[in-house]
Amino acid sequence: MTPVHFSFSSAFVLGLMGLAFHRTHLMSALLCLEGMMLSLFIALALWALQFESTGFSAAPMLLLAFSACEASAGLALLVATARTHGTDRLQNLNLLQC
Repeated sequence: MTPVHFSFSSAFVLGLMGLAFHRTHLMSALLCLEGMMLSLFIALALWALQFESTGFSAAPMLLLAFSACEASAGLALLVATARTHGTDRLQNLNLLQC
């Protein structure tokens, strides 16, 4: 495994571990998801450059567009929960209450 592949895989694993073990605020969960998506984007872009495939060069841009949509939906949920519950702590959010 080259150092470049190791750095992107470790960035993805660190984001996944942060999402799994440090879920106190919704903002920190969204930042971990965004870090995972950015590491996937860079790895996919470098993979397309490494194999010099012209047909696969649009895939990183498509992933980046989906990542931007995911970030905007997450921020909209963050604003909505902060307005209704007064905080973004995930322990205060109970889906069973109305």
